[in-house]
Order: sequence, then C-alpha cells, then structure tokens
Amino acid sequence: MHTYLVTGGAGFIGSNYIHYMFKKYGDDIRIINVDALTYAGNLENLKDVENRSNYKFVKADITDKEAIAAVFASEDIDRVVHFAAESHVDRSIRNPEVFVQTNVLGTAVMLNCAKAAWELPDGTFKADHKFLHVSTDEVYGSLPDDDSAFFYETTPYAPHSPYSASKASSDMLVKAYMDTYKFPANITNCSNNYGPYQFPEKLIPLIINNALSGKKLPVYGDGLNVRDWLYVEDHAKAIDMVQEKGRLFETYNIGGHNEKRNIEIVNIIIETLREELSDDDPRKALVTKDLITYVEDRKGHDRRYAIAPDKIKKEIGWEPETMFKDGIKLTIKWFFEHEDWMKNVTSGDYQKYYADMYKA
Repeated sequence: MHTYLVTGGAGFIGSNYIHYMFKKYGDDIRIINVDALTYAGNLENLKDVENRSNYKFVKADITDKEAIAAVFASEDIDRVVHFAAESHVDRSIRNPEVFVQTNVLGTAVMLNCAKAAWELPDGTFKADHKFLHVSTDEVYGSLPDDDSAFFYETTPYAPHSPYSASKASSDMLVKAYMDTYKFPANITNCSNNYGPYQFPEKLIPLIINNALSGKKLPVYGDGLNVRDWLYVEDHAKAIDMVQEKGRLFETYNIGGHNEKRNIEIVNIIIETLREELSDDDPRKALVTKDLITYVEDRKGHDRRYAIAPDKIKKEIGWEPETMFKDGIKLTIKWFFEHEDWMKNVTSGDYQKYYADMYKA
C-alpha cells in the first residue's frame, strides 16, 4: 500500500486530487494531507473524506522543517505530491516576498525532509519512493499571439511575474536535487486549471460568482490574452499517471487543448449560466454581457500560454478528456449545488481583497 504525503491538499487542485485518488484506489492507499490552511485552503473541500481510516490531516506550514520532518518520521511515506504554493499572480505583484518564502523555501524544506527520510547509507534512495513537484506553464513566459508556437518541456524558462519566478525557482531546486543527488522526482507543468472547489480570486469562479450576483465582471486590458484550460480532474489523473508510469528525473507538460481568450471565457460563462438558469430564477435577469467591465491591465501580463502535451501522451498515454464546453457546464453545475461553499469562502477578508484589487 502506498502512503502519499500531499501538500496543499485542502486547496483547489490538491483537494480534487485527493478525491480522485480515493475514487480510483479506495482503501488501497493512505493519504496524509499537510496544509497550512491559508485563505485558499479549506477543509470543507474534503468533508466527505475526513472520516476515512486511510486519510489523515496535519495542519503545518511547508516552511516549518521540524513539522515536516515529524510527518516523515511518523508515517511510512513513499509518495510525495507537492501542490502547496502561493499561486495568484495579482497577489504576487503586491507581496512577492510571501511567494518566495512559500514556493522556494517551502519546496527546499520538502526536498530536504524527503531526502533525509528516503536516502540510504550508500547515497541511493529507497526503491519505489517518488516525489512529484507540481508546477505551472507560467514559468515559460509568453508565446506569440499567432497560434503557431507552444510550450514544450525543452522551452527555456522566462518567468515574468513574481509568482512565475518563484515557481521557476522551485522547479530549478527540484532539478538540482535530481541532478546532484539522483533524487527520485518528477516535475509537471500544467496549464490553467478550472473546476470544483476553485477559490474565487481566479477568473472562472470569479466570473460565475459575480454574474450570479449582478456584479461587474472585471476583465484585464483588452481581454484578448490567451490561456489553455485544463479540467482539474483530468489534471489529477495525469499526476497519478506520471507518478506510476513516468520516467524518473523527467518533466512532463500537462495541457488541456482548450485555448481561449479571456473575454471568450467570460462570454461563454454568461451564455452557459443563462442556459442553465430556469426562467423563473431571478438571477437569470442579472446575468448579462452589460456586466463586463474592462479594468487596467495586470503588470507584466503574459499574452498567450499554450502547452503541447505530446510527451506525456507518447510516454504515458495521458491526454485531456474534457473539452471546455463540457467542463464549464460541470463546473457551473457544481457551483449551483454548492452555493453555501461559495458564500463561506467569499466572506470577510476575501471581500476586502477583492474590493481593493479591482477598485479600478
């Protein structure tokens, strides 16, 4: 039985990954979820698994080496899936030091603790122990806005925001451990995720939530920036397949084959909400394109991201299964069914942050 240490498991992608793993493996795995429960970490995301005998939650910060070392000492961990990170570009522009602390130092702590627990006296590592570092396509910078270029695993890093620079730095740390110590790891770089449990500072849940409330829908710049969208369950499946089938020391890009301009995303959400809302639902009258409001562009806003997931398909057999038109309907349906979750996460400090961030 594998025992997984999942960092950031109470966050958006981490919680979806935990749900996926229990759905696939049931009682044949154990999961230790380590999360500091910052604003984006929410244990409500995991209420349906919290009473499982093969699940354990540990509240700890990945920068706390004593706490992380204690987890390794008390649990027979042979898999690490490292999601925990500060991940919002806007926040990184306002407070870059926090991103360096969590994303760079936190990754160093995770690597050191795993290395100490898994390394044998001869400098090799325990068999079938693996560390997977989850990263982003943003480390590659920006592509030309002409649909002719894609990010590959060989694309040079060119991060433009404090967030992407911190993730690029953490990637380089993992690469260094693989090269220096032959530390058993992989790196995955994914495109923009969407789906259940996503904190509404990100584009898709922000637009859904605002539209249903008749609030303005903020769109940066001209709205023509392109992102590749990946349904979060497809991502969870890819991560599992990389850990079980990927070649050690390799990087795998995980993309959704769903490139959309930001303004296109906003329009699709408006149209889908209007299709899904019944005529007698008063919110339907609120959801109109008149809510779209262009705001001052984000500093250093990359124009286009697009991943070519050719390597992971060829070597492992993974490819995205969810087209955006289907994934957005699943996502909207989930938010309809979990309105209390949205109300809880959009109260208090988030409302202050939102008002300050989009005051322009």
